[in-house]
Amino acid sequence: MALTPVEIRHLTPPRTVFRGYRAAATDSLLEEIASSFEDVWRERADLADKVEQLETDLIRFRELESLLRTTLVSAEQASAQMRDQARREAGLILSEAHADARQIQRRALAENERLAHDSRRLRTQLQEALSALGGQDADEERAPVRPTEPHEQTAEERSWYGFPNETVVPDANAA
Repeated sequence: MALTPVEIRHLTPPRTVFRGYRAAATDSLLEEIASSFEDVWRERADLADKVEQLETDLIRFRELESLLRTTLVSAEQASAQMRDQARREAGLILSEAHADARQIQRRALAENERLAHDSRRLRTQLQEALSALGGQDADEERAPVRPTEPHEQTAEERSWYGFPNETVVPDANAA
């Protein structure tokens, strides 16, 4: 049978006709036992409250840990997705830039070819006009001016885009 400290304080052992125990010593002992038991009882209640509080804290910390873990995984996934997206966008931008550069180069080469063709045509017309004005004798003394083909020009005369070095090439980044 479990007794509380209050029950121990009010406990009176059965007495005999001759008062078989020393009442003061026994009462003092019972008081000491009750006081000690009361301290243990209070400490047990405090510890039970503390255990309950720690269990509550533990549940809260486990929930927080789970939330942090979920957040970390989500952040890692978002980071990986953003990196992949950035790589894809960079690849697309690079592909578009290469395509634009090829298109600009093709247009420049076509323009260069057109200008070379016009130059040859104009030289031919000029020679025909000079022949008609000056006669055959003047042309025989002078060596005919041969039109130069685009592939015969030296590397110093052309830029990377195929334009002569004096020609200003529009900046591709200006757009």
